[in-house]
Amino acid sequence: MAGRARPQPQPQPHSPSASTRRRERWLVVLGVALHAVYMLSIFDIYFKSPIVHGMAPEPPRFSAPPAKRLVLLVADGLRADKFFEPDERGRYRAPFLRGVIEEKGRWGVSHARPPTESRPGHVAIIAGFYEDPSAVTKETVSIVLPIDILGYLVLAVACGLLYLRFIKDLFCVENLGYTDGRPILLSLILYSIKVDTLSRLAVQILFPYSAAAYLTVPGVLIPMNMKTLRQFQGLLNRSFEDAKLRQLLLQDKLVIFLHLLGCDTNGHAHRPYSNIYLNNVKVVDQIAESMYNLMESYFNDNQTAYVFTADHGMSDKGSHGDGHPSNTDTPLVAWGAGIRSPKFLAYTDKPDDGFRFVDDHKHDMPTPQDWALEGFERVDVNQADIAPLMATLVGLPCPLNSVGSLPTHYLKLSKADEVEAVLANTKQILNQFLRKSQMKQSSSLYFKPFKPLANYSLVLDQIEDLISAKDYENAMKHSEELRSMALAGLHYFQTYDWFLLMTTITLGYIGWMVNLILHVLQSYTSFPANLQKRTQVYAKNTSVKVYIVGCFIMGFSSIILLLEKSPLLYHAYLFMTIFLWTRIVQNFEFIKAVWRELSNMPFKYTMNLLNISVIALFILEFLVMSFFDRKLYTWCFLILGILASSCVAIFIQASSALAVYVWLSCWFLSLFTLMPAEIPENNNLVVFVAISSIMVWISTSHRSQNKQLHPLHQMINWLIAGFAMVLPLFSPSSVLSRLTSIFLGFAPPFLLLSIGYEAVFYSAFAMVLMGWIFVESANLYCSEQNGSARRSSIVEGSIFGYDERCLQLSDLRIPLLFTILFNVAFFGTGNFASIASFEISSVYRFITIFSPFLMAALLIFKLFIPFMLVICTFSAITKVVRIPRLGCYFLVILLSDVMTIHFFFLVRNTGSWMEIGNSISHFGIVSAQVVFVLLLFALTNIFTKDIEVLSRQLSSRKVMFVFMGSRLP
Repeated sequence: MAGRARPQPQPQPHSPSASTRRRERWLVVLGVALHAVYMLSIFDIYFKSPIVHGMAPEPPRFSAPPAKRLVLLVADGLRADKFFEPDERGRYRAPFLRGVIEEKGRWGVSHARPPTESRPGHVAIIAGFYEDPSAVTKETVSIVLPIDILGYLVLAVACGLLYLRFIKDLFCVENLGYTDGRPILLSLILYSIKVDTLSRLAVQILFPYSAAAYLTVPGVLIPMNMKTLRQFQGLLNRSFEDAKLRQLLLQDKLVIFLHLLGCDTNGHAHRPYSNIYLNNVKVVDQIAESMYNLMESYFNDNQTAYVFTADHGMSDKGSHGDGHPSNTDTPLVAWGAGIRSPKFLAYTDKPDDGFRFVDDHKHDMPTPQDWALEGFERVDVNQADIAPLMATLVGLPCPLNSVGSLPTHYLKLSKADEVEAVLANTKQILNQFLRKSQMKQSSSLYFKPFKPLANYSLVLDQIEDLISAKDYENAMKHSEELRSMALAGLHYFQTYDWFLLMTTITLGYIGWMVNLILHVLQSYTSFPANLQKRTQVYAKNTSVKVYIVGCFIMGFSSIILLLEKSPLLYHAYLFMTIFLWTRIVQNFEFIKAVWRELSNMPFKYTMNLLNISVIALFILEFLVMSFFDRKLYTWCFLILGILASSCVAIFIQASSALAVYVWLSCWFLSLFTLMPAEIPENNNLVVFVAISSIMVWISTSHRSQNKQLHPLHQMINWLIAGFAMVLPLFSPSSVLSRLTSIFLGFAPPFLLLSIGYEAVFYSAFAMVLMGWIFVESANLYCSEQNGSARRSSIVEGSIFGYDERCLQLSDLRIPLLFTILFNVAFFGTGNFASIASFEISSVYRFITIFSPFLMAALLIFKLFIPFMLVICTFSAITKVVRIPRLGCYFLVILLSDVMTIHFFFLVRNTGSWMEIGNSISHFGIVSAQVVFVLLLFALTNIFTKDIEVLSRQLSSRKVMFVFMGSRLP
């Protein structure tokens, strides 16, 4: 009858055909290839080098540069607050530089952009650009800098050939002099920046003493910094005997760079609030004063400019790298030739003008009162602004790839020279923009220019006319506006391909998920047989045509990409996306038929589908947020305990004992304070657990006494771990017995590899997994008792037989719960995205020698154990409820790919290296689940393949529920 609601389809026995299995194998291969290719896309999108070549330098048009030479002093790891604030006695730690601020020069805070590490900091100061994001995929980044600010560079080094070798690695220099370990004179044309940070190499190359003395002797780097000064003084003294050296020192455009490392290493070893660190601030000030006196005495012409700053700060924990103000705020003091004198002004609270530095700090931030510098004008800069400042001081062109803006408030220039300096800085940035525009236009069939700079030449002509008319104020204004637009243009071309690539990848993921849904609907659901027959006829008649059209689109797209000289991976991204959507179009008739079926379903079924979809999306977004805050799982299981126990008591109508068990197990897991669980009888495994506990105590006591673990103890640990994992294979094949044996079997190796609360977590996690089994069994029993006669016959024929039934909408709860618990296994005892977040000392219970690969293997094995428990439980549940495990696997991948798309847009190319690395690893971990979960299925199948859920076990389940207090008829 028309308008009559069709009944909801009942579950039918399901037996996959050979063609379905063959199609699934190809689908898995396609999924692995797709995720592998799309994982590479983030490096083409987010981690593309901003460095370009082929620009001409733009020297400022000065009658004479403000200074003949410049001294750059970088105090590695010096925090701004520790530099400016007084000590506990009210005395300032840097009296000389404090006097410079008050009497001779200008000051401010230099704002560094994360990652706040030594290499990016020095690159920003010297070369004027920030961390090259492509460095995450390359060993070195080479930057050609002809006639750069470091045209002539004197390095005063302290540690002889070792430090010299490091400098040669950092600055790959063409012309070297004095390579016997003494301070060296360099002519810099090209330099390469190593991916390894300075701090990682510190112990090996920064001090000639042993690593132990380096880390434990208080203030050991203070003599090193003074030695740096003495060696530089020796260089000046030798120049009186070496005519060539003196000639080089007396020429113009000379830059002298002193890298003072004491604050950084003492900050790491003793923290920045320690007396050792704070005393080193005083030593740095003494070196700055001595360097000033040396330079003024040697040259005696008042033509030397001085810049004092730091590459990064130091957190209270003795680390750096992120964007915390203690890491990004560094001191900046400049004085000497070409630098303005102090400007005195009354402090006024200025409104927020919207400007933000690279560390997202506001412009004109109030100066802390304890610095006592409110009466002196403070000029904050971005760290990259120091490079054009130094270049302008000695009359050199700004570094070719610099993105720094010249801070004119530091310069003592005439109005005309000041405008010329800003214009040169603007042209240098504009040249980068024009070069990027030219490169992109030459390889684009349809080029989209950056419209705000379409008439840049007219703006330049206007600026020149204003300079000729001596209207310097308007010339300065137009130059600064043009510079801002050029910087925006650089960002425009850096992200030029983002829309195409991100759209392609997103459509590819969506196409893959649609293909998964279609496969599950076709292979694992109970749609009418005639529906699939009709669609198969259509597919046979039109699939060839659809694929021909798809191939034509691929070929046309490939030609376009070849003409645009796009990388080969661009072809792979596009081909994969087109292929997936071609398969969707091939199934268009089936999609229409599915839509008709859904349209004819009862309204209640449609609302259930919508509600379940919304709930699933909410849970998946919650899981995405949990990657950034593990504490969310506490709230998750507190709420889950209440909801699950209420569901058991009200809807399943099981006993109150089961509801209380589920509630307590979830709450205990949320708190990691679970009491010892009552374990079903298994004497052999209980004995092994007891022995492993004894061996943990023995191994730990040996290490605490600095004794080597006896080989017999190592052998016992290996035997316990090995035998315990084998014993579950000989346990009874019933669901409860086998799962209990698996949980107990993996407990000894996990316990032997545990050092803290993770041992309790294992017990809590196992209890929650057992609670999942109990709830699913209770739900199954309840459905048997409350179902119709037809339902009962189907259950008897499919649930308790060997055939699997078809999937229903309500079965989505199983892959959804699996995804939750799988992520809890990721973050239950640490951050799986970073192996370094796990303590490695536990592996010494198995080995006592340093073996990185074996140690890593043991640690990874420990991390995999919770995943294996989840997989085993999941496999057992699919057998209990008789649903296809592979169909559920595809649903798990579908759910994880929803998270993958979100993480794809959360990948970062700015921030600390840890933040950048974590964003990559989060995306990679979720993307890799298509392989990771499948491999774990194959591995755990050894333990779960012979689990039996037969009809004769119905009575045993009734006994179990009677023991739990269930209401049986």
